[in-house]
Formats: sequence, structure tokens, C-alpha cells
Amino acid sequence: MPRWLPKSAIIAIHGELLAEHGGLSGSANETSLSSTLARPQQLDNYGSPPPDIFQLAASYGFGFAKNHCFKDGNKRVSLVAIDVFLALNGYELNAEEANAAFTIESLAAGNIDEKELSLWIKKNTQALL
Repeated sequence: MPRWLPKSAIIAIHGELLAEHGGLSGSANETSLSSTLARPQQLDNYGSPPPDIFQLAASYGFGFAKNHCFKDGNKRVSLVAIDVFLALNGYELNAEEANAAFTIESLAAGNIDEKELSLWIKKNTQALL
């Protein structure tokens, strides 16, 4: 069973990203945040065939990039959520920063979908020993 991202961790990540990079603080929509956090768990429980860890990470990434949970920093939270979720589950995202930023920008703009994000994550991830 995967280790999930708790709401408190996402709120802390958002705060740290804003402190480091600037932006508007606060949640734009509490329902969107709850929905985004539930997406990968729903996929894990009801997906057919059962999703792999990369699809679950992509579910987090898609949710944060598209659901506008926060007033600002949603794309940054999307990428860090993917990274932290993978780390919690024994994987490391090893994409170059520029490539990762481009991928998340493409996701947010609708140029790639969740499945393509999942494939990108799988290609740019290695198992931790």
C-alpha cells in the first residue's frame, strides 16, 4: 500500500515554496485541495488495471497543476508533490530542473495529459536502494 501525502505536508510545502520563490499565500479552494489529495487514493482503490506508483504520482501532479488548490504556486506544488510522493515510496525523481519545469508547464497548459505525465515520471525515476 502506498504512503500518501498528508494535507499538512502539502500546506507546508506550499508555504516553503512561497517563502523561497514568492507568490500569494492561501488556499484558493478547500474542496479542490481535498479532491486533489483523494485522486490518487481513488485511482489506487478503483483503477483497472491497478495503477503503478508512477500513475499515482501523476495523479497528484495532474491534480495540483489543474485544480488550482492554491491562489499561487500550483505548478510548483505539483512538481514537489510528485517528488515527495515518490520519495515516500522508495523512488527518486531524477529529471533535470529545466525539463521538469517544462513538463509541468506543458501539463498545466493542456499540452500533455496525465498518462503522458505518468510515462515521463517513469522515464525520469529510479528506485532508491
